[in-house]
Amino acid sequence: MEKFDVIVVGAGTAGCLAAKTTAEAGLKVCLIERKRREEIGEKICGEALGEHHLKNLGLEKPQGGELEKRIEGIKIYSPDLETVFTIKHEDFLGYLLNRRLFGQWLLKMALDEGSVLLDSTQCLEPIIEKKFVTGVLAKSFKTGENIQLKGKVVVDASGFLAVVRRKLPKEMGIENEIANEDVEACYREIRQLKEETENTEYCEMYFNQNVTPGGYTWIFPKGGARVNTGLGVCMRGKFPNPKNQFYKHVLTKPLFQGSLLLNGGAWYDPTRRPLDNMVGNGVAILGDAACSVNPIHGGGIGPSMLNGCLAGKTIIEALEKGDASQKSLWPYNCRYMEMYGTKQAQLDVLRLLLLTCEDEDLNYGMKYKLLTEEDVLKASLGEEFHLNITETVERVFRGLKRVWFLNKLRSTVNIMRQVKTHHRNYPDTPESFEKWRIGTEALFKEAKLKLMK
Repeated sequence: MEKFDVIVVGAGTAGCLAAKTTAEAGLKVCLIERKRREEIGEKICGEALGEHHLKNLGLEKPQGGELEKRIEGIKIYSPDLETVFTIKHEDFLGYLLNRRLFGQWLLKMALDEGSVLLDSTQCLEPIIEKKFVTGVLAKSFKTGENIQLKGKVVVDASGFLAVVRRKLPKEMGIENEIANEDVEACYREIRQLKEETENTEYCEMYFNQNVTPGGYTWIFPKGGARVNTGLGVCMRGKFPNPKNQFYKHVLTKPLFQGSLLLNGGAWYDPTRRPLDNMVGNGVAILGDAACSVNPIHGGGIGPSMLNGCLAGKTIIEALEKGDASQKSLWPYNCRYMEMYGTKQAQLDVLRLLLLTCEDEDLNYGMKYKLLTEEDVLKASLGEEFHLNITETVERVFRGLKRVWFLNKLRSTVNIMRQVKTHHRNYPDTPESFEKWRIGTEALFKEAKLKLMK
């Protein structure tokens, strides 16, 4: 039985950053990954990364082909395609990635610091002793044998499957399951077009409830006449098959006539506020397993990297004190809520509104600038914004018999402010958590009652 200071389950963006950070401090780190080493980094996703994430983490931009195409911002299209918002800001400058090379770059950083990689190894379940997670039971695909690994802290960075989180005892205070209505079912393809598109600098997002209920379609230029394109639908009620929707509504666009499929596939994206609590005795939850994905655009690479870095630093501090208890790991929660989780929770309220908006609401809302491009930018940055509901707009919407939509918008902004205040007051210790959690549930219950009628 091998013993480590830290066992990281999953060699994705969150896992590699957690392994790199802790190994850099001299801790003995084991990185477990079910994929083969050469496959690490391959993932079905949108492949977009904001440049500011690299800057905030103090990482030099990789130079080995990991960054395929520079992006200047985002274009958002109304369902009727008559209104386009162009969002250009430093937080939306970034890159389309070569996902495999980027994953290999992160892995190399972790291994260069001394992390031990066990590839082709699947984590089966956590080992729990005296209310502490003390290791994992895993299976090696190379030998077919089960192995036990002991560690002072176990990190679940296993993605949407959350193989550790789902098997933790409820008394640890970490959510085991995520509701289907908080998950997007996605399908994506990399396509070689017949010729380069006119737009090669902006990522494009298309909202249409008939095509992507509770989600959106994307077309991201990768350069060389290649695009990353796909769509996501909310797994709420009887949701449509995303691949069928993609072939019926997206590939029929003139843009894709004569295009060649390079690769494709499906995956699931948790799009909600972060877990209310991401730590227990001897365990920390990161990345998609911790629901760190942006609730509106579904981007998860940057937040996952932030997760890995913050969790790694907290684990180092905890083990320096010889204490891997929930209380000692709690600062990870506080740091993440301060740096990203509060904004994420606010955007979750906006997501609830978008889940039940009709296409006419979005068409009119964008056309009459109820939310301007600046407002959308402010909302995405977690800043205060004000609705542009003038007397003229009131008369127009009264004539359209859609005043109720204006009231929904007012409720959305009000609840977003309440959620921001609430999350800014995240408890400093586990002792105050239950009261805070009950307050969170009350806020989101109110949001669903007012916004999802």
